[in-house]
Amino acid sequence: MGALREHPVDVLVVGGGVIGAGIARDATLRGLRVALVERDDLASGTSSRPTRLIHGGLRYLEMFDFGLVRADMRERETLLRIAPHLVAPLPFLLPLYKPSLFERFQLRLGMQLYDLLSFDKTLPRRRWLRRDRVLRAEPTIEPRGLKGAWRFYDAQVAHVERLVVENCLDAAARGAVVLTHAEVERFERDGDGRVVGASVHDLLDDAYFPLRAAVVVNATGPWLDRVNANVRDGRRPLLRLTKGVHLVAPRSIAHAHVLSARSDGRLFFVIPWNDFTLIGTTDTDYAGDPSAAAADERDVRYLVEEARRAFPGAPLDRIHYTMAGVRALAREEGVKEGDVSRKHELLDHAREGGSGLISVVGGKITAYRAIAEEVTDLVCRKIGRTAPCVTASALLPGARDGVDARAEAVDAGIESASAEHLAHLYGGLARGVLDDVARDPALAARLCAHAPTIAAELVNAIDREWARTCADALLRRTALGLSSCQGLDCLETVTEVMATRLGWSDGRREAEAARYRQEIASMRRFRSLDG
Repeated sequence: MGALREHPVDVLVVGGGVIGAGIARDATLRGLRVALVERDDLASGTSSRPTRLIHGGLRYLEMFDFGLVRADMRERETLLRIAPHLVAPLPFLLPLYKPSLFERFQLRLGMQLYDLLSFDKTLPRRRWLRRDRVLRAEPTIEPRGLKGAWRFYDAQVAHVERLVVENCLDAAARGAVVLTHAEVERFERDGDGRVVGASVHDLLDDAYFPLRAAVVVNATGPWLDRVNANVRDGRRPLLRLTKGVHLVAPRSIAHAHVLSARSDGRLFFVIPWNDFTLIGTTDTDYAGDPSAAAADERDVRYLVEEARRAFPGAPLDRIHYTMAGVRALAREEGVKEGDVSRKHELLDHAREGGSGLISVVGGKITAYRAIAEEVTDLVCRKIGRTAPCVTASALLPGARDGVDARAEAVDAGIESASAEHLAHLYGGLARGVLDDVARDPALAARLCAHAPTIAAELVNAIDREWARTCADALLRRTALGLSSCQGLDCLETVTEVMATRLGWSDGRREAEAARYRQEIASMRRFRSLDG
């Protein structure tokens, strides 16, 4: 922190979502001095509430946006290669019900185009499945009128939160300073109006300090217009915000499904995710505080009704919890929410008197690495640096060294289910967790009977991964908060460990536990399961 106060960085990244984390990593890999500042926690906003797919997007074929589909297909292959422990192939079914001849032709053409636009893919090609095979594969699907289904492959990132954390870990290992729970209150400008840094408020220690930078990048997603307020005062907002809601229900399907809602024709997904089924998403205009976005009764009813129509034999109306996030879309007027472009834009504020500031408008998880490359290219041009981007080939930390994390965990005495969990969540980074177990074998024990998470993961989250609150540790590091009990059953143990390692008072410990319970209660507002 002292060095940051005295020496400006090359680039200050504001926002710790997947795009901000990707920019920080790319910039450090090119030798730039980087600081990343996040008001809440890494991946605490939109990045932790998506459909968790890495895909080209069938909806873009309907819009004839073949360039966007092709670009996303390339990124899908890149992420499968550089983060194989986090990004995995996912089989999809696209069922067909009593189609007209034109609809059958249209769907076949769409599948052919999807294959052609990913001609260099490593995933299997599309395949038509007859009705009997579909019913054997998915016995709970609506059988009436079913003619068959196309099976194709995309990819899933089950834990986007870990993708964000690993990008930041790699950036920090190369010298980046990562500050969470620190808010940029305003951008600082010199006498010529150039943005030269920011005034930062450390929310945990209630301290203020200036942070100077050659270039500032605003990657705050739905908070972008608010953060830019003192640079773009009075100008037209850059964003159109829409809310997306997902339901988490019991696991009851084998494939991911892309479906057309009968009520309004929108595409939605029903996807296997960990031990659950993920249903979503909605797409409605949103004018509130992005931090307060939550599912409402209309959202839940819409998704439950559509899911039950598609899978009348599955318990998809039994909701564990909901997740709601806010999309930051480039502003478009006069079009429906679902028709707003998902393309991102980069705004160099030099053209409106805010030289030194770049804003990332829009963007999605699939394209995060490519967006980060584009942003870092612009930063390098602005500061006169020449360095190539290497993130398309540089493996993320958990994918390096060919580590068999599961085997190492079993050898260390970790039970099989927990060893499997460590391998999928951390990849090679599980070694840090296992090192903690070697020092204290008691840390090999599960934190909770409902999930394979072990105590050493909590220690790892605090000591190595910037976890400073219960939500940081449970929702965005260990994934325990996304299990059936969501960490409530072991919350006393969790707060005891965090209090010891972070020096919390009894009052702080009680406040943190209460805050976490309140967050989970919001997610469980529409819970329809016992217990």
